Parts: sequence; C-alpha cells; structure tokens
Amino acid sequence: MAHELRGRKVAILATDGVERVELEQPRGALHGAGAQTEVLSIHPGEIQARQGDLDPAGTFPVDRRVSDASTDDYDALLLPGGTMNPDQLRADKDAVGFVKAFVNSGKPVATICHGPWTLVEADVVRGRRFTSWPSIRTDLRNAGAEVVDEEVVIDGQFTSSRSPADLPAFCAAIIEQFAHAARPGA
Repeated sequence: MAHELRGRKVAILATDGVERVELEQPRGALHGAGAQTEVLSIHPGEIQARQGDLDPAGTFPVDRRVSDASTDDYDALLLPGGTMNPDQLRADKDAVGFVKAFVNSGKPVATICHGPWTLVEADVVRGRRFTSWPSIRTDLRNAGAEVVDEEVVIDGQFTSSRSPADLPAFCAAIIEQFAHAARPGA
C-alpha cells in the first residue's frame, strides 16, 4: 500500500498565491505512496503560499519552470487552488499549454478548489463532470462542464474536490486514480 505509486512522477503546477494546505497535503500523500513530485511554476526560485488566500504561509521551492517542462516527464498532474494561483496560471500561455497537452495525453489530472480555472482556460472541461470552490462553478458551467457539489468527483482522467475540508477524501482518491492509470508505454 505504501508504495503503490513507486516509479511515478507527478507534476504539481502552482505559482504565487497557492493555498499551502492544497499543495502540501496532497504532495505528502503522494510521497507517502512512493511517488516523486516536482513543483512547476511560471517563474524560477520560490513561490509564495497563502492560508485562506490572505495570510502569508511560507514558500515552496520551484523545481522547474513550466516552460522548460515536458508532459512526457510526468505520469500525473496536480493543480492546487488558492484564488491568486490559478488566476495567474490561466493568464500564462506556457502553463495553459502544458495543461492542455497533459489533458490531451490522457494522463490523470487532479484539481481542488480554484484549480479548475486553468482547465477552463485550456478549454478541456466541456462535457466533463467537476466540482470546485463555489465561486468558480459558473465558469466551469459556461465552459461546458457538468458541475456538482460533492466531496470528490472522478470523471475519466479527472479528479476534483471543492476545498481544503475535502483534502482527506481528495488525497485518497488521487492516490487510487494515479495508481490505476496506465503507465506510459504500457
């Protein structure tokens, strides 16, 4: 059980304003299951985390700029929330292009809270079922998604959750989804 993701590499796409707990808890769960993770961002150095969008909550080192990353290097993608984080990512052509290419690869994508905003910008939610933070549900619907208010929603390659309150269920779901995904070349 503790090594079900051994040999898997997960990209975590985030930037300044990421909700700390939405990056930290899933990453810890992924590491606990044996996965490797890399934080990708739109700039090098460190990203500033937040708690409740307002309070500074430390930093995370950036492993690689998203403009220098290839979807071929990763088995799964995690898009944490925080209001500022995905709002900046959806305005960055490299981040949006990476997300679109990742979805087109068929590999699993997990997102929580405001994270789906980048998926909306990449135009990959049409006809899919998602949940999210309440304030972006209209954006998801307008982009063609079916939106529900549930703790965790799994639709094909996508796993989504609403908020930090859902993290225990979200973390369990992404480990299961990432473990069951076909390995590249398999």
